[in-house]
Amino acid sequence: MASPRWFAAVAVCVVLAAALAPRAEAAISCGQVSGALVPCLSYLKGTGATLPPANCCSGVQKLNNLAQTTTDRQAACNCLKTIAKSVSGINLNAASGLPGKCRVNIPYKISLSTNCANVK
Repeated sequence: MASPRWFAAVAVCVVLAAALAPRAEAAISCGQVSGALVPCLSYLKGTGATLPPANCCSGVQKLNNLAQTTTDRQAACNCLKTIAKSVSGINLNAASGLPGKCRVNIPYKISLSTNCANVK
């Protein structure tokens, strides 16, 4: 029969494994998403510019670089939808075309109808 010490050692190993296991939490926050896109606001509100400013595209690229995992991309997608709904005056067509204008490839369409749970 196994000793109580053996059970204690197994219990400690299980607790340590659970504590050290990777989490499925998003490493990207809505604050990071909105912060990266602040330079894009005037363009997205339609100031007449045909191209987004360089610092806007830098923010889009930074955001794309931050969103490396499926969980990150889904979180970024949900944040983008929240921002689009909460900031008045945003041209949703300009928002949808922003990655392309900045020559950044993202794996989903920026749209209020995008199902972020399907983003990979």
